[in-house]
Amino acid sequence: YWVKRFDRLAVDHDGITELFGKKVLYFRDFDDQQYMLISDERNQGVPSGIPWQKGPIPLEFALTGLGPVFISVRDVAYFKQVLEQVYLMEEKEEEQGLHLFEMGQGGNGGSIIVSEEKDMDAARQGYGTVHHVAFRVADKKELEEWIKRYETFGLRNSGFVERFYFGSLYAKVNAGVLFELATDGPGFMEDEPYETLGEKLSLPPYFESQRSEIEKLVRPIDTVRSTKTFDKEYEK
Repeated sequence: YWVKRFDRLAVDHDGITELFGKKVLYFRDFDDQQYMLISDERNQGVPSGIPWQKGPIPLEFALTGLGPVFISVRDVAYFKQVLEQVYLMEEKEEEQGLHLFEMGQGGNGGSIIVSEEKDMDAARQGYGTVHHVAFRVADKKELEEWIKRYETFGLRNSGFVERFYFGSLYAKVNAGVLFELATDGPGFMEDEPYETLGEKLSLPPYFESQRSEIEKLVRPIDTVRSTKTFDKEYEK
């Protein structure tokens, strides 16, 4: 389905291949940012989420969540130590020069794939880059335990950061690699109902006084979905 859809919409892709025993489809956007669709057909671990019911993609083909995160580093041995000793991740496999690490229940939703590129240029922020990767923790108490853990390992960090919708903790774990730990709560329904969640620009109270300035800088996009149902788009 997705190969046909990409072909019709002129999305650059590599066709279906296999990685760590699962079917994958690499593709790129207009900024040459790289993405991958991965099949849950043989997935074990974190269960799939729920697809967008009213969206244009038929439910049997729709996206159900985020899969593995790809990270490129110059020294995989050092980064492996960080992942295993600080974050208690486990290296499961190595294939095609890629190292598969899993956390928690593992599976597509609990994986990091690391590649070693010794001659890679230093990362710079801009179009087609990822600023950071965020991982879930339960609450502020758990976040405080992670702050202590970071200090034990001598890992420089931001300390607790209040984001209103959640609490955060940031640490640069490798050159150009920024990890965030974020609490599950209070959540994005702290100030708006689920039915219309994300349909307007919501701001934490401490930014409300700057709303007019912020709205001038934000590109308008139509996120209204509560009143819309799209026809399913089947590919021929």
